[in-house]
Amino acid sequence: MASNHETFFQLGSFALVGRSANKPFPILSYRRLKKLGKTVYAVDPSTSEIDGDPSFADLASLPGAVEGLIIETPKQETADWVAQAADAGIKDVWIHMAHDTPEAVATARERGINLRTGTCAVMYLKPGLTYHSIHKLIMKALGKY
Repeated sequence: MASNHETFFQLGSFALVGRSANKPFPILSYRRLKKLGKTVYAVDPSTSEIDGDPSFADLASLPGAVEGLIIETPKQETADWVAQAADAGIKDVWIHMAHDTPEAVATARERGINLRTGTCAVMYLKPGLTYHSIHKLIMKALGKY
């Protein structure tokens, strides 16, 4: 049976949020979701383009609805992005490992969001032998996959 983390990638449309001015955009997840044929939007208030695609400043600016949101921004922004997700009707959110906060988790719980946190999305998306696959093996052994 698929875990809650694994079922996230069964969704059909995603937005990925980053802030390139502070840290690299989550480009590996972005590219892999596109390669899997998903509808994917880049959201980065610090740039107008990600990987040759338009980047949007916020979730309200997206040209279409999305089912899932991956957040990989500076930690102090996470709770605001979770609230934006709830306002946009997004019910499935992934907060990249070590980017969650008690406020973000509480907001997700209060607003009915199915939150995934504590791990890296890339280990679910990147096939082959990489450091992400090693991370995947460790997480499986620990029962956290």
